Amino acid sequence: MANAQLSRAEALACSGCRHACHVMLYSDTKSQLFGRTPIKHIILMQMRFDGLLGFPGGFVNQSQERLEAGLCRELQEELGVTLSISEDDHADARYATGTNSSPRLITHFYVKKLKEEQIKEVEQASASTAKDHGQEVLGMVRVPLYTTKGGGGLSSFLSHAFIGSARTQLVDSLLRLHLLAPEDLHKALKHSLKTHALGAVDLQAALALTEAKRDHS
Repeated sequence: MANAQLSRAEALACSGCRHACHVMLYSDTKSQLFGRTPIKHIILMQMRFDGLLGFPGGFVNQSQERLEAGLCRELQEELGVTLSISEDDHADARYATGTNSSPRLITHFYVKKLKEEQIKEVEQASASTAKDHGQEVLGMVRVPLYTTKGGGGLSSFLSHAFIGSARTQLVDSLLRLHLLAPEDLHKALKHSLKTHALGAVDLQAALALTEAKRDHS
């Protein structure tokens, strides 16, 4: 049953389950990178307190508040703005993987399209008025949907560490909403695997330096 997809109603019918809600905020844009590479879409994610990339949101007490109301409360704390999230924005619900604690955790994923001006307001507020900025949330980031000549951009972004199923949620949304061509996403993911492997080599080298320093201290 792990990671099985659920309807919203099935998720709410789960007795003794905890619920966490997160949302992908995105917009269309005509802006270009360096004036020549179309960006096409702005997708917001956040760098969390634990150094992992994820989508804004958090735990919701379903016995005291509706899922969407709880998500809006979390967004106010993390982004510093009031956003309207409805049941129509609900995209996915699943049992969380890698969760050994009891009760079981169900993660709800929402997708909300905004205007570019609204996205910019969210970015500004998250760094200036959001209650959790610098604490639970270290900053908002945009997902680069382009690939540079050197292979940077989306492939490098996807090689970073994500919380839970956030990477899969991002990839699924890119495909489902037709925000990126499947062949372009496939190339980015293949290159990301190479980037990840090179990163592991760098980490091993850094670890060796600290071990040498520790042995001589």
